[in-house]
Amino acid sequence: MSFKPKSASVVFYVADIARTEKFYNETMRLSLERMEGAEPYWLQGSLDNGLDLIFFQMPARRGESPAIVFTVDEGGIDDIVADLAAKGVTIVTPVSEAPGGWSADFLDPDGFGLGLWQSGGLPRTLKP
Repeated sequence: MSFKPKSASVVFYVADIARTEKFYNETMRLSLERMEGAEPYWLQGSLDNGLDLIFFQMPARRGESPAIVFTVDEGGIDDIVADLAAKGVTIVTPVSEAPGGWSADFLDPDGFGLGLWQSGGLPRTLKP
C-alpha cells in the first residue's frame, strides 16, 4: 500500500510533564491542552503552521526524542507497515495500541526513528 504523509507531529518524551506544561504555556506562550488516555495525561498543542507538538512523560534515551510521527488519515496502518517491511525498512515497533488508536515505529536509512499513528476509528487494514 502506497502512503504519502499529509500531516505530522513532533513527539517529545519528557521527564516531568508538569514542568514541561509550565514552560511551554508560560515561557513559550504555546497553549498546550491536557489530553487523557495515558498515565499521566499527555500534552498537545498546534503551531500556526499546523504542526502539532505532543509531549509524553516517559523515559527516553538521547536520539529517541523528539520523534516525528506521521498521521495515517485514511486507515490501513497494518497495510502500510507491511509495505514498509517488504521494502526493507526496519520496523522497530509493530502496530500496537496507542492513546486514541494505533501506532508503529520504524527507522529511516540513517537510523532515525519515525512513527505512524492512526485513529482507532479507522480500519487497520483496507484489504478485503
